[in-house]
Amino acid sequence: MLNKIIIMGRLVADPELRQTASNVSNVKFTVAVDRNYTPQGQEKQTDFISVVAWRPTAEFINKYFAKGSMLVVEGRLQTGSFTDKNGVKRYTTDVIADQVYFAENKKNAEKP
Repeated sequence: MLNKIIIMGRLVADPELRQTASNVSNVKFTVAVDRNYTPQGQEKQTDFISVVAWRPTAEFINKYFAKGSMLVVEGRLQTGSFTDKNGVKRYTTDVIADQVYFAENKKNAEKP
């Protein structure tokens, strides 16, 4: 079996590092990824992809990336479900980041 995802895009908001109850670092963020094909006469379309990173990868993202930063995420797709407070079953799809890379030069990528 193979489950491999590679996306390149820009962060839509600053990442926010969190800790689990057992002190494990994690960060959840969204990457805006432009679609390669734009039908004639239409505007470019963008997908907003949810990504989760853990441990050192989460700390790296929190330290070096900010809203608007271009990055490459390599990981796997993971689905899940939960029941919300109204008793409605909700489904999730996230990319679980294994590696994250800078996708622009250092001058443009510096975090304020």
